[in-house]
Amino acid sequence: MKILVTESIAKDAIQYLKDQGFEVEEYLGHKQEEIEQYIKGFDALIVRSATKVNEALLANADCLKVVGRAGNGIDNIDVKACTAKGVVAVNTPTANIMAAGELAVAHAFAIFRNICAANHGVHTDDFRRGNWIGNELEGKTAGIIGLGRIGSIVARKLKGIGMTVIAYDPHIPQEKFDNCGVRRCKELDDLLKEADLITIHTPKNKETYNIIAKEQLDKCKDGVRIVNAARGGLINEADLAEALKSGKVAAAAIDVFDVEPSYNKEPGSQNFKNVLIDAPNCTITPHLGASTFEANHNVGAQVTELVSKVLKGELVAAINMPAFSGDMATIKPYTELAEKLGKLYFQAEKTPVKKVEVTYSGELASQDTGLITLSLLKGMLVGMGNDHVSYVNTEAAINECGIEVVENKESKVTKYNNLINVKFYTDDGRTLELDGTVFGKDTLVLVTFFGYEMNVEITDYIIAMQNDDVPGVIGKIATILGNHNINIVSMHWGRKEGDSKKAQSFVATEQKIPAEIIDELSKVDCINRISLLEFVD
Repeated sequence: MKILVTESIAKDAIQYLKDQGFEVEEYLGHKQEEIEQYIKGFDALIVRSATKVNEALLANADCLKVVGRAGNGIDNIDVKACTAKGVVAVNTPTANIMAAGELAVAHAFAIFRNICAANHGVHTDDFRRGNWIGNELEGKTAGIIGLGRIGSIVARKLKGIGMTVIAYDPHIPQEKFDNCGVRRCKELDDLLKEADLITIHTPKNKETYNIIAKEQLDKCKDGVRIVNAARGGLINEADLAEALKSGKVAAAAIDVFDVEPSYNKEPGSQNFKNVLIDAPNCTITPHLGASTFEANHNVGAQVTELVSKVLKGELVAAINMPAFSGDMATIKPYTELAEKLGKLYFQAEKTPVKKVEVTYSGELASQDTGLITLSLLKGMLVGMGNDHVSYVNTEAAINECGIEVVENKESKVTKYNNLINVKFYTDDGRTLELDGTVFGKDTLVLVTFFGYEMNVEITDYIIAMQNDDVPGVIGKIATILGNHNINIVSMHWGRKEGDSKKAQSFVATEQKIPAEIIDELSKVDCINRISLLEFVD
């Protein structure tokens, strides 16, 4: 079998594949269009972050069985297209986290002590050390945005050099902060106002894109220093350049760009432009986050082992191939229900969860429910903004968040033949519950919502409202939606036992509701709380 490697991995990893009897060809430094044509005849493809495994490439992949991503992110892998093509996709989510964390810390030292500028000065015959007087990190406050795997590593290392570490992560429970010895900032603004150093360690998604822009920079301390060794686009590059010019930001270190250059072209042939390259006091490295011999060895060893196993017909933990037992057609509606219950929580609530308890009753209690629980957790992670979560990395991601998971089974049946009950134990001491079931073959139904009795089909778009239980609510809501030409699919109202003053309403619509209409609905005098729930992949 033939394996194509389009980006550099460790030589011993290449040799491992050859020792396994595979024919390996390294095809480095080529354009995307060339790779898309060259892929014909190869059984496996190994990439890093530059090669795009997209529909165009897959259309020419006449023999491809597996794609291996040597690294964590899968931004460059079209997982749906791989699945449709029957191509297994694997990655190595933990192989390079130490390298990424250490680079961020190294950048912090560099911009506090003006190391890169001083080095350049010396190499241009300027030894005036008084020009590069810096600041010490000990005693300063480091603000970490994103306290996941890499953020936790950075926190540990910065604490070790004597920095006070604070962090903002709305999706991580308090216990994780306590274990890391990090003080929590409930709002991003709290971190911005206090930090001498800001370092970002979040995934890139719609929630975090440009999480630092002019509005946030204006709230920072004068002379703050900023590091981004995570993903390009987390910082608005033009706004950062202006803040560097004005001196609001004393220095910045950037390892990633929103639009990345080619990392294989020779000097003089790049023709890459970015506003930060000419900005003052900005240290830039060419995406070195995973560029250590150790990380290169780890990602190479892990990805080649996975690719080898797939080609040999072994079952592996793949991004697009969850493990399960039994009849998938039977269990699929329940995995879909569980995932939507998980997605629902963070769309309706913002309080971090420290524990999730899921209880299966009825016929489900006698089945293997591991995949259903994974689906619930996967939905939670998607609701937390993790756009790249899969069945493969769900459990690890939940563990990294510090969320405890408990699974129970009860054979007794009450109203429903099968029921999934989910309890979310929040950081502020509350317990919020959701119950769902499946009617018929595949009708997903929400039967309780945070204490309110419901009986509503979970459709693509739902407006969830808590309102005063008074006459006229339906008319007011329907009138506003009608005025905006929004068609209502169904409406459901429920009450909480013992509470006759409040009601919970669910209004399903044919299309997504724009934010301005949600805002208009929120201003109706009898509406206490409103959320837009979306369940479209």
